Amino acid sequence: MSNAVETDETDRLIASNKVEGTAVYGSDGEKLGHVYNFMVDKRSGQVEYAVLGFGGLFGMGENYHPLPWNSLTYDTGKGGYVVNVSKDRLQGGPSYRANEEPAYDRDYGRRINDYYGVTGTY
Repeated sequence: MSNAVETDETDRLIASNKVEGTAVYGSDGEKLGHVYNFMVDKRSGQVEYAVLGFGGLFGMGENYHPLPWNSLTYDTGKGGYVVNVSKDRLQGGPSYRANEEPAYDRDYGRRINDYYGVTGTY
């Protein structure tokens, strides 16, 4: 019989429900927000974006900021992800509110990747 840890996490894999809610920190150590969810490419199965929940109180008034997944690094000491983005840069980046979710099409993907200076699949 397996226990919950074995089914939710291995040495190299983790279940999505354990990633969602994980803290995200800037390189200066300041907590920027949390992983709200992430976007997976249906064809490749690769995670393209972590959607960072930022601001608000108890989920009310929260903004969502998609970050290229490869811009996040997991830090075991912090128990969360670290991204080399300042709070100001994050606030100026592509974002949306809960009732305004964008279409994750090629143009939006390019906009995200261009803003954060990464090469993406779009």
